[in-house]
Amino acid sequence: MLKHYLISGRVQGVGYRAFVHRTASAFKLTGWVRNLRDGRVEALVNGPEETQQKLQGELERGPSRSFVESVQSRIVNAPFVWENFNIAADGETQWSQDS
Repeated sequence: MLKHYLISGRVQGVGYRAFVHRTASAFKLTGWVRNLRDGRVEALVNGPEETQQKLQGELERGPSRSFVESVQSRIVNAPFVWENFNIAADGETQWSQDS
């Protein structure tokens, strides 16, 4: 299952992307995480639904220096396959299936 996440709050400059990278990698999920110019963090994650639910719980908690206000997620149908989980280059706008 492929899910797109948008995380809002104090999530930039606090180690949030590294936290997501470590957590997703530990859960053996694949995909990427990046900062958006509007202050949010975005992730596109591939893996089993049960593991995605665990990840979402961790995304809501975040690292100690963060303050997560909201985690929005949606299932997407896109033909992406990754071998691991990466921190991607910052983005101007959020990812969409049309990107």
